[in-house]
Amino acid sequence: MSIPQSAGGPIASRDDLVKHLSDGCKPKSEWRIGTEHEKFVYDLNTHLPVAYTTKPGIRQLLDGMKRFGWEPVLEGDNIIGLTQDKASLSLEPGGQFELSGAPLRTVHETCAEVNTHLAQTREICDEIGAGVIGMGFAPTWSMDQTHQMPKGRYQIMRRYMPTVGGYGHEMMFRTCTVQVNLDFSSEADMIKKFRVGLALQPVATALLANSPFREGKPNGFLSYRSQIWTDVDNARSGMLPWVFDDGMSFERYVDYALDVPMYFVYRDGKYIDVAGKSFRDFLARKIPGVKDIEPMMSDWADHLTTIFPEVRLKKFLEMRGADSGQWRRICGMPALWVGIYYDQVALDAAWDLVKDWTAEERQAMRDSVPKQAFRTPFRNTTVHQLAHRMLEISSAGLKRRAALDSGGMSEDGFLNPLRELVARGHTRAEELLKNYHGPWNRDLTRAFKEYNFL
Repeated sequence: MSIPQSAGGPIASRDDLVKHLSDGCKPKSEWRIGTEHEKFVYDLNTHLPVAYTTKPGIRQLLDGMKRFGWEPVLEGDNIIGLTQDKASLSLEPGGQFELSGAPLRTVHETCAEVNTHLAQTREICDEIGAGVIGMGFAPTWSMDQTHQMPKGRYQIMRRYMPTVGGYGHEMMFRTCTVQVNLDFSSEADMIKKFRVGLALQPVATALLANSPFREGKPNGFLSYRSQIWTDVDNARSGMLPWVFDDGMSFERYVDYALDVPMYFVYRDGKYIDVAGKSFRDFLARKIPGVKDIEPMMSDWADHLTTIFPEVRLKKFLEMRGADSGQWRRICGMPALWVGIYYDQVALDAAWDLVKDWTAEERQAMRDSVPKQAFRTPFRNTTVHQLAHRMLEISSAGLKRRAALDSGGMSEDGFLNPLRELVARGHTRAEELLKNYHGPWNRDLTRAFKEYNFL
């Protein structure tokens, strides 16, 4: 989750909130790619998650990263993140380690950034005795074995989450995702991309399904992380069916976000608990305890980071449906969405594919994918076939985009790990389950040895 935001001065009116989003519109020449990926850090000896202050520990990892030019972000005396060249490193509530990549021009640059991050993380983890694994849900450890990071917003969320859903703590402390952030040129472009992204997000979830275990045993799902999001907090998550209604606009999203319950107001380095109160009431000075605090644009930017639909709008669109996975597949997610979003012919083709899907059909697919993944039925086909079609559209878009590296290679090659999944017809989660019931003899410590990034 994000470090505190900075976004301008006092909020004069609702128009300022709308302008904050519409200011994200950029000409195609300025479109960029941002990739965020989370991973679990664990003790190589015990295979348990590391705490903040232990050795090995999260603070050791963050302190070690400073040698590569990363500048620390502090909360009190604690380093809770780092920044460098428009990228940041941050901590999820249970110590999941996240790179929020810089906005880059091509998937080649994004993947180079990922590989640099891998090398840096490997160097520090080798020194402190830690490992890193990419899965959508922590495979073996319990909630009691998971440690809370020293960030004020997480204390507020931990108290509030059980009041609004059954899976809130699971989401906070034991999930990891890969996310892709992409631009739009206009309100109409944003709307079309938003709708395509929401409709196809369950297909992307199936492609990257990678969380079949919970506390050392199969959990009955292929993407348990995706299942968790069905009961975290429905006031701030879900498939947003109204995005497909006439009248969708930046203003419509602002009106939605104004009524999403807040978690906090951040002032003078401290988080003030206002959990459950709306941003609309904050603007109207109706929330006890913060009536005398002037609402700032940074509050709005912070609030937008606490809304968790399948696709999220800020000054760009965030694709949020994928489990974390093997390192080589991380680059496949930006490639998949760039091929669709950054080529008009591909975007039109994707819209033609989904435009007559009903809200009920989209939701039914979303509800079924966590358990069935590729086998999810849809009309007269399956999500497996939709994944094949999605890859075709993306591949053609990447080839037309023709963003080549120094060796003349297209971005299309980054889709190969996803093509392999579709060609074989089963997910990585099913591969893990096959290993678990077969050569691993139900010993999930083997997963840490065979899928350790480092």
